[in-house]
Amino acid sequence: MPLSWNEIRERAIAFTREWKDESSESAEAKSFWDAFFNVFGIPRKRIATFEEPVKTLKQTLGRIDLLWKGMLLVEHKSRGKDLTSAYRQALDYTLGLKAHELPRYILVSDFARLRLYDLEEDETTEFAIEDLHKNIEHFGFIAGYTKQTFEVEDAANIVAAEKMGKLHDALLESGYGGHSLEQFLVRLLFCFFADDTGIFDPGVFGQYIRERTGEDGSNLGSHIAHIFQVLDTDVDGRNANLDEDLQAFPYVNGGLFEETLPIASFNASMRAAVLECSRFDWSQISPAIFGSMFQSVMDDDRRRNLGAHYTSEKNILKLIRPLFLDELEAELAHLLALKGRGRKKRLEDFHTKLANMRFFDPACGCGNFLVITYRELRRLELEILTDLHMGKRETQQAFRVDLLSRVNVDQMFGIEIEEFPAKIAETALWLTDHQANEQLSITFGRNFARIPLEKSPHILHANALTTNWQDFVPPGQINYILGNPPFGGARVQNAEQKAEIKTLFRGMRGYGAMDYVTGWYIKAAQYVQGTEIKVAFVSTNSIAQGEQVGILWGELFGHYKLHIHFAHRTFQWRNEARGNAAVHCVIIGFANVVPTTKTIYEYQDIRGEPHQQDAANITPYLIDGPEVLVTKRGTPLCSVPGMGIGNKPIDGGNYLFDNEAKAAFLAKEPKAVDFLCPWIGATQFLYGTKRWVLFLKHARPEDLRRMPLVLERVAAVREFRLASKSAPTQKLASTPTLFHVEMLPDSDYLLIPRHSSENRQYIPFGFFTKDSIVGDSCLAIPDATLYHFGMLSSSMHMAWVRTVCGRLKSDFRYSKDIVYNNYPWPKDVSNNARAKVEQCGQGVLDARGLYPDSSLADLYDPLTMPPELVAAHGKLDAAVDGAYGRRKFNTEMERLSYLFELYEQYTAPLTAKKAKKRRRKTS
Repeated sequence: MPLSWNEIRERAIAFTREWKDESSESAEAKSFWDAFFNVFGIPRKRIATFEEPVKTLKQTLGRIDLLWKGMLLVEHKSRGKDLTSAYRQALDYTLGLKAHELPRYILVSDFARLRLYDLEEDETTEFAIEDLHKNIEHFGFIAGYTKQTFEVEDAANIVAAEKMGKLHDALLESGYGGHSLEQFLVRLLFCFFADDTGIFDPGVFGQYIRERTGEDGSNLGSHIAHIFQVLDTDVDGRNANLDEDLQAFPYVNGGLFEETLPIASFNASMRAAVLECSRFDWSQISPAIFGSMFQSVMDDDRRRNLGAHYTSEKNILKLIRPLFLDELEAELAHLLALKGRGRKKRLEDFHTKLANMRFFDPACGCGNFLVITYRELRRLELEILTDLHMGKRETQQAFRVDLLSRVNVDQMFGIEIEEFPAKIAETALWLTDHQANEQLSITFGRNFARIPLEKSPHILHANALTTNWQDFVPPGQINYILGNPPFGGARVQNAEQKAEIKTLFRGMRGYGAMDYVTGWYIKAAQYVQGTEIKVAFVSTNSIAQGEQVGILWGELFGHYKLHIHFAHRTFQWRNEARGNAAVHCVIIGFANVVPTTKTIYEYQDIRGEPHQQDAANITPYLIDGPEVLVTKRGTPLCSVPGMGIGNKPIDGGNYLFDNEAKAAFLAKEPKAVDFLCPWIGATQFLYGTKRWVLFLKHARPEDLRRMPLVLERVAAVREFRLASKSAPTQKLASTPTLFHVEMLPDSDYLLIPRHSSENRQYIPFGFFTKDSIVGDSCLAIPDATLYHFGMLSSSMHMAWVRTVCGRLKSDFRYSKDIVYNNYPWPKDVSNNARAKVEQCGQGVLDARGLYPDSSLADLYDPLTMPPELVAAHGKLDAAVDGAYGRRKFNTEMERLSYLFELYEQYTAPLTAKKAKKRRRKTS
């Protein structure tokens, strides 16, 4: 099982520390490369040899420094030597290798630099050895990861979207809005595209606007309305006296121009905006751009509320490839490689299969997923038709291209809550169809255009969560469900959305914590029952972390019997559209049938490309492991001290002071010194800053009366609480000297910051005295010992945290009820093992103490973490592993498998007890 990227990165940092100051004696090169392969958890001896003999171009015997046949050739030089010369020497060696031994990669080094040549992709990467951890993704092939790459959208798409956005703004400002504006823009989009792609005679729309309308724009609206009317009229039914220039426009049909719209009013600048759009070369763009256009022409509030995220082609391919496209491409490649009499029949059957496939996006927006899906189906169809018919004698009937092509837009189904994007989805699919028909025409040398439009995509304007999908399209007609439903965190949902989620989850406990996107998972689960339909959705990563996992996947696994087929772990969802936002997402593919293979796509860098790995089973946490769900617990699973949340003043900032404010306050109110206590929030703990809190719980009335400035702050807190819209907060106004939440341990306590950077290998924990007031940005464990500190500060516990905790973007969000209370502590720990953990825990604290001027944020930054602290944590990890009865865990996945098995052992009796109790209630 491959090491995780976190583990590889940490090993890379350790490797560079060890080698950056080493000499360049040739005798040490072998040790260098053995250590390099160890970074990836791969013994070099298993895959690569040193001093491999080979004949050079001059027929002399040479020796390759290191050779991994078929994959990697390494040429190593002394420090400061020319790496280009080393590369030429490596190329010379490849001439003496057999075909199956030729490497994809050549790596050259001089102990100080690494330069990697990817001969297949024609890419070169060079960096200093100390930057290995920053470039580790380039060596994923050593660890067993397969690199996946996707095309990035063309910048021309973005330019076109912005132009349409400007036109929208101008029309809206003129008073032309609502439904009419939306329909008007969709029609203009079609005309601009048709002008440049052969649907219309080249440039006929733009030429008509330039030559037949006045420069002041006053008659532009009526002329455009006339064009729309002509486009909706069959050629045979047109007026005999119709202007010759208007006769040049074809009959489109399909309902696109059917509705009569109000005539828009234009001025000179608006006419210029139309002509600017017309001058743009629309043949450059993909119809998938319409998603970006949709985002450009909507205001921010509507876009946010509707969850309309523009989806790039790159991200769409991440979903559709593992869902169906990779499988179809592999099947076609196999058929094309066949020989014999049955080959043609099998290709024709595959063509029939493509023509009968149906795809359903129940939150289709502007149709981006359906557009790319349809485009890829037509690409596969073209390969089939080219193989079957090109260069062969066929009848004239067979060469009617309209009879050859059988894949059509009516294979696409979608539901969209807004009318404008629903219409765009339909239009975009027609345009995609036309592009594919053009390519077919070019390939066979025969013109083919589906004008007038005879078949249409099935796009329903409705709320997908309140619509019966079976009434829209029966499950027996659908093969795949896909898309990017609106995310909608629990806190930003409106009352209607909350009610929809409550209904779908049947009012079950915890439904209020569900993201809006989970509604589509439930609807899809209901729809696919008893079928082989495969589903894949893009979602925020929150549905695979924290509290939602147990609720959502308990329902999907337990009630609906779903299985996860593939998953993209957390990656950053970003695009180039106007007003875009980076979102941390996952992609999950699932079905009601057990898959033959399961695949996880892991991201070493959430902004980079994924690496593919096979899995025995994919859990709801998107790891390879058993299907165990971690749900909220009010008390710890094991016999350990309880954890509480820190103090929450709800004071409007009146009780909190930094050093400067504290000094100024005490200068005027010296008697308050006894009531000012250290305030420890996450920022103060991690970054070493100082803050103070006015703690008045034990202040007597006479004490307060002697401190008028303190009383002013008490009064301000009372007013702040009374002004709140929250009834509980208003009630707190009656006791303004008390905090909303008070957590005051009688003893020293262990502090845990609730949020911490994902870049840290360990979340820093620390001890504090009972005199320090812990803030609600932290959690605290009273009566914790060095043993508890040591166990929680280990890689074992961090493996659990990384998997089950919630996230704020990608940072850790430590919780009491999910992370700590469910953590499976080791059973039957011996006194010696406990003492060892305590000793090593103290060692970590001592190592921190060596750097009194450094903050914990600096001490736990992987790039600045002191060697003494790294070593101390390494010893602590070994001690904790020993407490679990294991000498060593080789990978994080091994740790997780062990922890979830242990968790299962702890919870099985509790589950059985609850089930028995339920049976009693039932009887």
